[in-house]
Amino acid sequence: MDDLKVFTGNAHPELAKDICEYLGIPLGQAEVFEFTNENIFVRILENVRERDIFVVQPICHPVQRSLMELLIMLDALRRASAKRITAVVPYYAYGRSDKKDQPRVPITARLVADLITVAGANRLLMVDLHSAQIQGFFSIPVDELTALYILGDYFKQKKLKDLVVVATDFGISKKARDLAAKLNTPLAIMEKRRIGNADKSETLTVIGDVKGKRALILDEEIATGDSLINTVSALTERGAKEIYSCATHPVFSGPAIERIAKSPVKEVVVTDTIPMSPEKRINKIKVISMAPLLGEAIHRIHTGLSVGAMFEPE
Repeated sequence: MDDLKVFTGNAHPELAKDICEYLGIPLGQAEVFEFTNENIFVRILENVRERDIFVVQPICHPVQRSLMELLIMLDALRRASAKRITAVVPYYAYGRSDKKDQPRVPITARLVADLITVAGANRLLMVDLHSAQIQGFFSIPVDELTALYILGDYFKQKKLKDLVVVATDFGISKKARDLAAKLNTPLAIMEKRRIGNADKSETLTVIGDVKGKRALILDEEIATGDSLINTVSALTERGAKEIYSCATHPVFSGPAIERIAKSPVKEVVVTDTIPMSPEKRINKIKVISMAPLLGEAIHRIHTGLSVGAMFEPE
């Protein structure tokens, strides 16, 4: 493991440190800061020549700075003659802009993919993308991990009776079906539609029986909480007796925390792909670490083992 090094920017240093602790290696030393003119400066403080480098940097708040830090770090490492550079991006911002669904709009998810590749990444390691097609935007190898099994294990240990898994829309129904199979429960699907370009959605109907059951809502991320609250309202109206929620990415923007606090949701379980400030860590929210999963994936990539084998049944 001597030629393996992990670096991080300012987006989520705690996650990078936890990954290094799992791997049993020190975190790579680098200067990453912003000048008063808002230009970002990066300097790698140790030798990386012919080393296998992993840069841990979710593209999260502040999104533009996190993205630029990642790009500049990749460029610095490439120019320092790193042997291979893997961008570890637990949260991929702009993932929802993955197609032209309106006239004269960009495909920003593809643009970000091009930027990361040109900056110097040789491969990508990501977690629960908004859509699988984003992997095809890259001309370099992409490994996508999922938090589904970690979230499933958590709720399996709770041994909740009369449980039904609820997909927030058709897009995540396949993952919801896999979670339902893991928990040996039925599946329900919300039919909803987005309202314009605002962070708002409208729930049309619930496909499946939720009356008298404990509902577990699955989504890949929670942003403003609008979709979650609409789903909770629809489930409550249809007789669900208790509601839980789980998601990989805790974006929690705008009024999300306030909405969750006031809602009848019993517990919201998320991972630490995105850092959470102390004021967002209310009692209803449970955070599960992704460090062991990401650390094991990094170890397997470094040693040439299969990453997919991590999710195969024993």
